[in-house]
Amino acid sequence: MSTLFQPYTLRDVTIPNRVWMPPMCQYSAAPEGPGTGAPGDWHFAHYAARAAGGTGLIVVEATAVSPEGRISPYDLGIWNDTQVEAFRRITRFLASQGTVPAVQLAHAGRKASTERPWKGGAPIGPDAHGWQPVAPSAVAFDERHPVPDELSVEQIHEIVGQFRAAARRALAAGFEIAEIHGAHGYLINEFLSPHSNHRTDAYGGSYENRTRFALEVVDAVREEWPDDKPLFFRVSATDWLEESGWTPDDTVRFASELHAHGIDLLDVSTGGNASGVRIPTGPGYQVPFAARVRNETPMPVAAVGLITDAEQAEKIVANGEADAVLLGRELLRNPSWARHAARELGGEVHVPDQYHRSV
Repeated sequence: MSTLFQPYTLRDVTIPNRVWMPPMCQYSAAPEGPGTGAPGDWHFAHYAARAAGGTGLIVVEATAVSPEGRISPYDLGIWNDTQVEAFRRITRFLASQGTVPAVQLAHAGRKASTERPWKGGAPIGPDAHGWQPVAPSAVAFDERHPVPDELSVEQIHEIVGQFRAAARRALAAGFEIAEIHGAHGYLINEFLSPHSNHRTDAYGGSYENRTRFALEVVDAVREEWPDDKPLFFRVSATDWLEESGWTPDDTVRFASELHAHGIDLLDVSTGGNASGVRIPTGPGYQVPFAARVRNETPMPVAAVGLITDAEQAEKIVANGEADAVLLGRELLRNPSWARHAARELGGEVHVPDQYHRSV
């Protein structure tokens, strides 16, 4: 039987296969009013289609722990109970299809308050539902972005509390797995990397200090998240900088520490924290970073990055490079990728009764 379609168990949650969907922002929530940050019809249809298509695990897009933590005013959030109730519609349907519902808890940091990508993605101000971003240091992401306000220690502790409260609400919303977003140049990643963290207090400088905020968030979320449910962490394994950035060696070291703090799987991506860098993309270009973590630490991993065809995905899992694969754009193009791959590889996935027809 195909390795890709073997179930995978973490704590007391069994995921029916190793074909998973990573968080991909839809920028389709209401920017203001009582439904701000809540998923709507678009989100339901988007996630429901991939669940009906046989995807084993769906990680709902970056979901902000506070209004200021959104990438754009159109992002999802989980800072109030209205949002919780709206998410329940999605989690119920995903579970009905045999798909495990997960959510990514996020804070955008200095890359917050931007327009939607198809409208240019430029930073926006209060006249367009925007706000002033915050970060570990008063260092702009690039020449287009404003200089963020540097967080005080009191504000850092407040954001840790926001992650804690978001975890509590995610559980109430019906999610079986939570993922902490520590990648792609958003707030936690900004603290981890010396490229963006220029602090001189207990949250900057040394490796131990730069990882302090991330571990405080992990501890807070893990305390709220039940012992029988898994907790993931998404990491950018490298900033793709030759000097003064977060490195693969840092990632390996950090993975072992995250494991000791109760993280069950590392979702391994790269980049996003430094503008203008050259990234050597190609099929499976990020898989070696996941494989290194899996081979050098006790941490299970999921791999992502231009994984597009069934045979390629099968080899990644069968060869022990990762425990699962995350298909992003390929699942946007083909919501039933898992069913098609199962047919090609001889695996099995849940097929909705409505897809069966007598002849």
